[in-house]
Parts: sequence; structure tokens; C-alpha cells
Amino acid sequence: MKQETKLKGKDLINVGIYAAIYCVVVMLAAMLGYIPIMLPLLVVICPLIGSIPMMLFMTKVKKFGMVTLMGTIIGLFLWITGMGYWPFIFGVVCGFAADLLDKSGNYQSAAKTVIGNGILHLTIFANMIPLYIDREGYFSTRQEFGQEYITSLTNIMQPWTAPVLLIASVACGMIGALIGQKLLKKHFAKAGIV
Repeated sequence: MKQETKLKGKDLINVGIYAAIYCVVVMLAAMLGYIPIMLPLLVVICPLIGSIPMMLFMTKVKKFGMVTLMGTIIGLFLWITGMGYWPFIFGVVCGFAADLLDKSGNYQSAAKTVIGNGILHLTIFANMIPLYIDREGYFSTRQEFGQEYITSLTNIMQPWTAPVLLIASVACGMIGALIGQKLLKKHFAKAGIV
């Protein structure tokens, strides 16, 4: 029984494939961030779009550690692509929390999968943290966007927007999960997720 709970090659391949798909989808959506008003909306757009491949991934998850690994890879990808280290920290912590929640439902609770997906998508909100705690450092690496972009984004990203974006990332992760489950109903039924 203990061996069945260990991650095997097939599990790691599934994590790798779905992490790659998720990262490509999110990166394409993130291109909208070049428009200042769209940057904060990425906490809405990315969870809504990214949750579809994430829900397909969840039909493959049967062992603890797969969701944690997925969150870690996503966070690492965001860090490597210039989003700072906050997404990595959130990816590990939120991935672990989502994994624990999913495991508590034996990876077969649709409701816990939805909530876990909301928690995991706090990783997208983590991209915004430098705009609230180290604005100068954030913009020092984005001078090529121009002063107009920096001024517009500074005006948009007021401190009061932080809790709004945090809540939006979780809520949209949950809504995206519901959409993904609906689109992938046949896969969920086959995987025994109810």
C-alpha cells in the first residue's frame, strides 16, 4: 500500500506535461500585461483560462505531492520569467495547501478540487506583491516599458487594490475550476471525481 502512495515516473510525467500546458496558457494570457490596465486583471484572466488544463490535470491526480509539485513548477516558472521570487514561495505553500485539501477528499471531491484550485491560484496574485511592497525595485527592471506605462500602472495599483486582487485570484480560480469541470465532465466522471 505504501508503494501506491509514492510518486512514480508516470505521475511525474503527468505533472510535467500539465505544468507545461498551464505555463504556456498563462504566459499567452500574461502578454496582456503590456497594457497597464490589463496587468491587475491577470488575476482574473489567468485563473479562468488556466483552470481548464488544471482541471484536466486533476483527473490524473491520485497521489499526494502531485499538486504540490505542480504549484512549485508554476512558481519556479514565474520566477525564472522575471516575476520575482514571491510566486515561487506562493507556488510551494499554496500547492501544498491545495494538495492537503484535495487529499482530504481522496482526490475525488469536486468541491474540494474547486477550493484547492482557488488556493493554488494565489500564485498568480503573488506576481503583484512587488508592486505593493517594492515598487521602485519592480519598475527598475521594467524601464524599457517607458515612463507612461510606469505612471499608469502606479496610478492603477493603489494599496487598496491588494485585497481586491487577492480575493479575485481565489474566486476566479474557483470559477475557472467550475468551468473546467463542466467542460471536462466526461473526464471527471471517468476519473470518479464527484
